[in-house]
Amino acid sequence: MHTLDQAHLSRLPSSVVRPGYDRSKVRAGIVHIGVGGFHRAHEAIYTDRALARPGQEGWGICGVNLLPHDAAMAAAMKKQDGLYTVSEMAPDGSHVSRVVECMVDYLYAPDSPEAVLAKLSHPDIRIVSLTITEGGYLIDEHGQFNLKHPAVAHDLAHPSAPQGVFGYLAESLDRRRKAGIKPFTVMSCDNLRHNGAQARRAVVAFARARDPELAAWIEREVAFPNGMVDRITPATDNAARQKLRELTQVDDAAPVICEDFIQWVLEDHFPNGRPEWDAVGVMFTQDVSPYEEAKIRLLNATHTMLSYPAYLSGLRKVDDALHDPLFFGYLRGFLDHDAGVWLKSLPGLDIPSYKDKLLERFGNRAVGDQLARLCMDGGSKISGFVLPTLHAIFAGHRPYHRIAFFLAAYDRYLEGTDEKGEPHTLAEPNAMHLLQQVVQSDSPLTLVNLKEVVGAQIPAHKGFVELYLKLRKQIDEQGVVATLKSLDASRESPPSAQA
Repeated sequence: MHTLDQAHLSRLPSSVVRPGYDRSKVRAGIVHIGVGGFHRAHEAIYTDRALARPGQEGWGICGVNLLPHDAAMAAAMKKQDGLYTVSEMAPDGSHVSRVVECMVDYLYAPDSPEAVLAKLSHPDIRIVSLTITEGGYLIDEHGQFNLKHPAVAHDLAHPSAPQGVFGYLAESLDRRRKAGIKPFTVMSCDNLRHNGAQARRAVVAFARARDPELAAWIEREVAFPNGMVDRITPATDNAARQKLRELTQVDDAAPVICEDFIQWVLEDHFPNGRPEWDAVGVMFTQDVSPYEEAKIRLLNATHTMLSYPAYLSGLRKVDDALHDPLFFGYLRGFLDHDAGVWLKSLPGLDIPSYKDKLLERFGNRAVGDQLARLCMDGGSKISGFVLPTLHAIFAGHRPYHRIAFFLAAYDRYLEGTDEKGEPHTLAEPNAMHLLQQVVQSDSPLTLVNLKEVVGAQIPAHKGFVELYLKLRKQIDEQGVVATLKSLDASRESPPSAQA
């Protein structure tokens, strides 16, 4: 088994692909906050490719994690000098494993907040990218930033010793402003609409609460490009970790497994420079919005629609669900008759082909994505991923039975056990304070009246609420599978979505 660190990098097996540049010449020009599997399989891959081009040595990455539960990642990155392997698995079973070398520095914020602030304030850092989850932007359905969040309140009171991402961004930008250093570009890599605009809204709202002059400077000087990111990257559990050790013959404490598909569409708004990502596969466009819309309404929404019903039925892998004709048909119906109705093809993105490709990707046996991963943070995902399609369905007077079924399954999932009585943890890092009332309630109406999670249109729509209650009762009495079968059988001509 081969050791993975800088000293042993040249001794890795030839089957593990290297990017082909001199790592000793690379310095960090990007700080990435939220080092997890997706970042390491996506932005880091494109950056690794770019660093192999001449003159790109200033665009290495310094990884940063902020949270206590990131301690294991911190230990792995420090032990391995920021190196790790990515194994890209194709649907036909073939694979490519590569070592990623672009993370030339790594900082764990709880160990030294000042070290992170100093790095963010350094003139070499020209981009700060983020993967902090959809709910991590702390913006509610009305577009308001949550100033009462504990990390926000702490960071406003202790600006030089922050805990949360917005405290770090505001303090480092303030230091740059006062020192006359150009601001870095803030680049969100999270799955939410207008992610750059959302990041801007959150950062400016935090800064305004701290110092209106700082907020005005950020609004005037800091760029927040929008982007659409796409690559299925399961969590690496112990079984996957052992599989990857055998596959690569590398002793990697933080390996990544992902599909072979990768996509990034990005707004080209980087006043302080950027890597030559456009030369290595990133698509740049003036307006990312239609690409965001297609990806979120199709891929992210379909993942969410699948998650709770399939998990409740006893399934644990996404590919197993996609190879089940019942769940495949449910998702095909959602793509063709619900989400996909409202979308048009774009340059580089043909909607019919994209839908077909999605189902192929979800069914990739070699990836084996976890349904539990898709179940995380539903209280934040529903509003962004599913409700836009439902609202369009309401406006277009189209059938809504699949989404009513999904929401009924989510309410049942919040009971904390699947249909076989197996308990599961409710992983709701951003909305648990809201969902607690659903967990403690005996009424299925509690969820559909929770406007912070499901919006205002659902509780006002009598037909939807009635169908949701009927399906919720049927799930209790007959189970998810029987309910879905009966739903399909009785919906050759689904009822019109009249209020």
